[in-house]
Amino acid sequence: MDLIARLRAGLPGEAILTDPDVTGSYANDMASFCEAGTPAVVVLPRTVEQVQHIMRTATELRVPVVPQGARTGLSGAANASDGCIVLSLVKMDRIIEINPVDRIAVVEPGVINAVLSRAVNAHGLYYPPDPSSWEQCSIGGNIGTASGGLCCVKYGVTAEYVLGLDVVLADGRLLTTGRRTAKGVAGYDLTRLFVGSEGSLGIVVRAVLALKPEPPEQLALAAEFPSTAAACAAVCEIMARGHAPSLLELMDRTSVRAVNDMAQMGLPDTTEALLLAAFDTPEAAADLAAVGELCTAAGATQVVPAETAAESDLLLQARRLTLTALERVKSATMIDDVCVPRSRLAEMLDGTAAIAEKYGLTIGVCAHAGDGNTHPTVCFDAADPDESRRARESFDDIMALGLHLGGTITGEHGVGVLKKEWLARELGPVGLELQRGIKQVFDPLGILNPGKLF
Repeated sequence: MDLIARLRAGLPGEAILTDPDVTGSYANDMASFCEAGTPAVVVLPRTVEQVQHIMRTATELRVPVVPQGARTGLSGAANASDGCIVLSLVKMDRIIEINPVDRIAVVEPGVINAVLSRAVNAHGLYYPPDPSSWEQCSIGGNIGTASGGLCCVKYGVTAEYVLGLDVVLADGRLLTTGRRTAKGVAGYDLTRLFVGSEGSLGIVVRAVLALKPEPPEQLALAAEFPSTAAACAAVCEIMARGHAPSLLELMDRTSVRAVNDMAQMGLPDTTEALLLAAFDTPEAAADLAAVGELCTAAGATQVVPAETAAESDLLLQARRLTLTALERVKSATMIDDVCVPRSRLAEMLDGTAAIAEKYGLTIGVCAHAGDGNTHPTVCFDAADPDESRRARESFDDIMALGLHLGGTITGEHGVGVLKKEWLARELGPVGLELQRGIKQVFDPLGILNPGKLF
């Protein structure tokens, strides 16, 4: 019995896609320079039992399986391999439970981040992880790539909110990890092992997520600086003084000008760096005033605090438009995701500017400055082979710079296909050997998302 017939034995007809024109549209995520193969079939299960059937079939026939969420990723982690089963989890999109007493939500992997956030808000609760693609990205994808977002400086990343998981293993067995309780230390922490594993260890089919009380609406300020070094000095001083902003973002000159060109926001052409800070504390105005003073002392030429939530949204609009604005500069972009210690942030930004000059490219940088996570965005003409080569080389130089500064090749986007070589460099031979050993335990046949990570 062939693959499609075996799948049909446990799946409804509408859950199996075989038209090459349709299956081809599931071949890749949003990353540049990442190879993608041609899937044999795309399956869209709605139940755990259906996922188990798919994995049992894949194991019996030795067929690779590539799990997918909303495909908003930026590392090629969801890219198909030739002849694979693409296992799309978008139809498993139920919010099973929201529990205000235990402060948890139980969800399926296809739930969209923004949908969950709004649902828990209705109970006076808050799910903090907020990737920039939160209106499109799925919780399963967030878990697979250990995604972050703008609020990480105060609230942390996805991994800190995943209490427990149900995971279908490569052979179809169902594994339950973690807990629903506020505390728990029984055994190895398999839950955290799956977070960030990019579908290489199992298929997440249910998640227990921690929630927080909904905070007050945040107030923001914007501070303009004559240099990135001055802006980064302000970041270091804000954190050293013990402030806990809910957001602390930085845009370099290239990003500011791209946003100005697109949206005519009226930011001065002399702005070399724009720092955006926000607080969701009971005394947000006072916190903003204190941070504003620190910015001025660090050399800010102008500090503009908001007085209302609506004004705050206007101030933050520039940051939200950054990627869209940079995408207008050239026909293609490569978005890097290097995280460095806060104390080395200025060196990272200045080094990236030097790399842009070296390769004759436009590279805009926006950063989650409060946690040192930079997103250099390389703008290039994909139809120009030489410019594409320079773009890829500059991307590698940026990652090398991040490692040199004591950082990591990815703070929230994951490794996927794009950074496999660099993961090996960061882990070292011993770390790489142990991680491959873990992969072998969970996936002895190597059918789960092959070619990713290692």
